[in-house]
Amino acid sequence: MFTSDRQAATGDETYKWTGNEFSDLFLADLQTNDVQPFDNQLNTPTNEGTATFNKPANELYFTRCYGDKKEDNFCKIMSSKWDGNRWTDPTALPFQQNGVNYGHPALTADGNTLYFSSNSKDGWGGYDLWSSERQGELWGEPKLLPRTVNTIGNEKFPWLDGDTLYFASDYHPGMGGLDVFKTYKTAAGAWAPVQNLKPPLNSGFDDFAYVVDYQAKRAKDVLQVGYFSSNRPDGSGNDDLYRFERRIPPPEPVKPVAEYKLKLEGYVLEKIYTEADNPDTKLLGRKPLNGANVEVKFGKEVKKFTVAEDGFFSMDLAENTDYQFIATKNGYLTGETFFSTKGIGKDPSNPVQTFEVEVVLDKIFLNKEIVLEDIYYDFDKWDIRPDAQPTLNALARNLELNPKIRIQLSSHTDCRGNDGYNAELSQRRAQSAVDYLVSRGISVERLSAKGFGESVPKANCACARCTEEEHQLNRRTTFTVLEGL
Repeated sequence: MFTSDRQAATGDETYKWTGNEFSDLFLADLQTNDVQPFDNQLNTPTNEGTATFNKPANELYFTRCYGDKKEDNFCKIMSSKWDGNRWTDPTALPFQQNGVNYGHPALTADGNTLYFSSNSKDGWGGYDLWSSERQGELWGEPKLLPRTVNTIGNEKFPWLDGDTLYFASDYHPGMGGLDVFKTYKTAAGAWAPVQNLKPPLNSGFDDFAYVVDYQAKRAKDVLQVGYFSSNRPDGSGNDDLYRFERRIPPPEPVKPVAEYKLKLEGYVLEKIYTEADNPDTKLLGRKPLNGANVEVKFGKEVKKFTVAEDGFFSMDLAENTDYQFIATKNGYLTGETFFSTKGIGKDPSNPVQTFEVEVVLDKIFLNKEIVLEDIYYDFDKWDIRPDAQPTLNALARNLELNPKIRIQLSSHTDCRGNDGYNAELSQRRAQSAVDYLVSRGISVERLSAKGFGESVPKANCACARCTEEEHQLNRRTTFTVLEGL
């Protein structure tokens, strides 16, 4: 399957950006070189392309760019299922926002993680790579891949080969234009420093959309066969498809032993909200936190840094070592993160590897109610459910890191039920949260519980007309910092 704007594409209009037809999905028989449009249910007079299937090949994800009078609009990732006779009408994945371009979907082998590119303003700049985890029949909120992978330039066309991620970038050091890079997940779950695939696959032109064909026949000395796209000048015109083979190389002459180094670049950041003094408004992004102090603990050693306006610090790392990073600044809650060099192998082609960590500090908002996400209770009950424990465990750890703050745990109900019952139920729920934190070693003197019943709704609606979403918004558990440095 491939994308083409050849004359056989659907529709009679011309796409102004290329002067050709709008693009469609096509199938090619590599034995006969016969090419046919993929499916008229999916191909339309607008642009379609960059498709990916799950392993049983009964789910299809692809990009569709809607056009209006031959002008660009926005691209979305569409999904369709094979019902045994036909592909269903494609629908856009629901997490996509208006006014943002999404494209180049790629599924992991188990079908549970979807990678894609997007130019969301919440990214690092240009197009970035994001991932979404399957949650039942739906896809979860997208997560931005770290700056090990993403840059202020454009990262596009992800493709997965086991734990290895291939993608194209025009900003990572390369040959020119878009180049194909690869990275992989380390044993600690972080993305390793990216590697350029270099010539002859990469050139001074745009090279992208790298895939491997495991069904292709190959000679004994061929390790891998695959395809990629390029607009290099020896093609037929515009973007062409190329076939590549990875062969077993001849023995190389003995080289001096490389000096291996592991380096770390760290950033201390703070959150940016729509309303600067309201942590329950929309999170817009993060920015460097000037003047924060960082303490790095590893083994019996400790290193200390004070960051400047860029929030940046760096250090050399030792092999097979666990690191803890604790960041502090007056007026902010102490924060921490971890990194480990255990399981990171030595790569002769890349002897100096650089990794990145971020510590995000939360500003102390005295007497401001902050909603605890994922704290839910069964109907007419107040005990802490297992799915609420991770959130409360994180809060307990935050209190351990910030021993001088006191907080109030508050619980609210929706408007259904009488006032007295709701007040008593919310008080029991707030007290359950306090009791759980005490069980995690937090002093009861630092905690208080208060149930507000239905008296302080967050969604202000007439009770009989409230939607289920508004009722859920009002059934919340929050914490408020009463005292802090």
